[in-house]
Amino acid sequence: MAWYLYRLGRWSFRHRFRVIGAWLALLILGGVGALTLSGETSDQFELPDTESSQAFDLIKQRTNTTTDGAIARIVVKAPEGGTLTSEESMRAVAAALKTATTDHVASVQDPFQVGAVSEDGRLAYATIMYDRQATELTDGDKGALQAAVDALDDAGYPTVVGGDATSDTTEAIGHTAEAVGIVVALVVLTVTFGSLVAAGMPLLTAVVGVGIGILGVTTLTGFMDLSSVTPALASMLGLAVGIDYALFIMSRFKHEARSGRAPADAAGVAVGTAGSAVVFAGLTVIIALAGLSLTGISFLTQMGLAAAATVAIAVLIALTLLPALLALVGRRVLGKTLPGLSQAASEHEHVRTVGRRWAETITRFRVPAVVLGIAAAVVLSIPVASMELALPDDGSKAEDTQARQAFDLISEGFGPGANGPLTVVVDVADADDPAGAVDIAVDDVSSVEKDVAAVVPPLTSDAPEAVQAYQAQLEQTQLATITVIPKSGPSAQETKDLVADLRAELGTLEAQTSAVPYVTGQTAAGVDISQSLADAFPKYLLVVVGLAFVLLVLVFRSILVPLKATVGFLASVGISLGATVAVFQWGWLKELVGLDTAAPVVFILPLLLTGILFGLAMDYEVFLVSRMREEHVHGTEAREAVVTGFQHSARVVTAAALIMIGVFSGFVGAGDPIIKTIGFALAVGVLADAFLVRMLLVPAVMSIVGRHMWWLPRWFDRLLPNLDVEGEGLVRKLEEESAAHGGGRHAAPVETVTAPAGDAEEPKHVS
Repeated sequence: MAWYLYRLGRWSFRHRFRVIGAWLALLILGGVGALTLSGETSDQFELPDTESSQAFDLIKQRTNTTTDGAIARIVVKAPEGGTLTSEESMRAVAAALKTATTDHVASVQDPFQVGAVSEDGRLAYATIMYDRQATELTDGDKGALQAAVDALDDAGYPTVVGGDATSDTTEAIGHTAEAVGIVVALVVLTVTFGSLVAAGMPLLTAVVGVGIGILGVTTLTGFMDLSSVTPALASMLGLAVGIDYALFIMSRFKHEARSGRAPADAAGVAVGTAGSAVVFAGLTVIIALAGLSLTGISFLTQMGLAAAATVAIAVLIALTLLPALLALVGRRVLGKTLPGLSQAASEHEHVRTVGRRWAETITRFRVPAVVLGIAAAVVLSIPVASMELALPDDGSKAEDTQARQAFDLISEGFGPGANGPLTVVVDVADADDPAGAVDIAVDDVSSVEKDVAAVVPPLTSDAPEAVQAYQAQLEQTQLATITVIPKSGPSAQETKDLVADLRAELGTLEAQTSAVPYVTGQTAAGVDISQSLADAFPKYLLVVVGLAFVLLVLVFRSILVPLKATVGFLASVGISLGATVAVFQWGWLKELVGLDTAAPVVFILPLLLTGILFGLAMDYEVFLVSRMREEHVHGTEAREAVVTGFQHSARVVTAAALIMIGVFSGFVGAGDPIIKTIGFALAVGVLADAFLVRMLLVPAVMSIVGRHMWWLPRWFDRLLPNLDVEGEGLVRKLEEESAAHGGGRHAAPVETVTAPAGDAEEPKHVS
């Protein structure tokens, strides 16, 4: 494979204008598609086969009203010393609700008709339901809602509005996060290469790759419903791996060019050697992300495939566009370094650079290092045992937002559960006595006392006209709804337990009456989704880790190295989830990430983090350990091979990790709790994996095991294809060509380094 990649890199270098033109054409095509074909993203997380979703579909089918549209809650406070129960106040609220009503409003719940007024009469909230999602609301809808709020404020009634109808998009925040990541990457690359020209190459290629990926995702929104998190996730990963992959190839190119090789040949060797590691590192990330489709959960599938496609583009760009750009700038990337940034040190393997001194120390105290590393991983993973998962709600937003203020006011005046009521839907289409079946359902629900603040039956009045209207509606829709107000908030564990208790209590209703009960609502939907994720997780882990394990066996031709890599990855996941629980759920140091309050962890994080972090962890494993294997393959004693391989790759791997941490940390400032949590978890995960696992545990464990780390049964070794990741086949071919040309263009010796030189000094180029 190294030979074919060598030819690709060399061809891209020599045909730079074709390559650059092709990628620019794709970028322009993506821009045109995004401008002309894009649609709106969705903030809904639903699964079609869950009980909560079936209830939503049933309501929509029987009543012809949507249940997944945007919701606005207008929370009104009485003037100082007054109440909202006066005629004047009621007229003001009614007028405001009329102002907020547009053609896209499906229903309006007047607080004075549905009892949404606090006992002291000081607080009330009206619920407006739209027939479309928040991203599809027009400026007229939002303007009417704001006009209603302004009218009440002007009349002396302090008013705030919450609900997803007021949600802002994350586009601007995403661009800010990307800018932060690029700035961090520029600083790290400049320090690593000592040159702004050299630092700019990986940044430029990564930005082009992310641009093509995001524009493609944006274009797809015109043809399918995509989550609003999907573009941000694709951008986050594409930028991080795009910079890292180009960094490794760029570093190897500088080494080859400074060793005297012709620029085109240097580009070919860089792509053939470091590019081989890039291909396999990228494949592990793509497998992990695309494997999210195995869960059968649509929004996770979309996120995974979009991010995987962006990573694939990053790999292709690093292999082709980077050599083409290097052909344009030529030896300027090898020019004088900026003052004070020369990182030169001899490339001789016995020079005691920082990386070599670290590796020698770890291998000398290898047993204490393993014990210390494992102990740290265990301690930092302890919070995972108390992790709680939930859908994000307005209670997790910043305190200065109207949505959070509305959430807090409703909790204060009506109890936390009023922000997330549960709905029991009773399908009486097959019941012999529909009204009797509903009565039994009401009794069953009322018998559940734990964490129940109130039960609102479908018939709330004994007045003859109310009874008649109820019976007519029941006969027409064959459907009745019972509202349950929990005592706890929507994301509280007690509310989740209440969902299970209600379902258990209603479990015999169908057998008794032939009526089918469903428990639904925001919290119930979150419980259903979390359970679906838990059920899909083992299958996902088995398939994805299994495929990646096979891939690593092919790369390293070893059983123990992939096994060690997998165990180390589990430690990184544990640390990442533990830190996320401590900060987001327990509230430790929450101010540092812009949190005002603690809340359960975003429900999709464990599975999503596992997939993403597994791929990224294998990146560092491939880049770091492949150099160690190369040294051992060429005759170096196993423990010395660990030290030498670490010396040559540690500095660039460290730079790559710092860039990823910087990119992911930029997204921690996002207002969207999902993006914020994912960015934080990935930043901590990469930090743990790169510096605790790969820089501490990997050299220590490999030093303990020694040459047995590379053990592979001979019969199995014969069955495996030779992928030539170390570039041995490339060396032979180049030597043959060199001999055929009389020591011409390929005369310079080839050093088969899979990962680029790290702490070692590269000889200065002399023009």
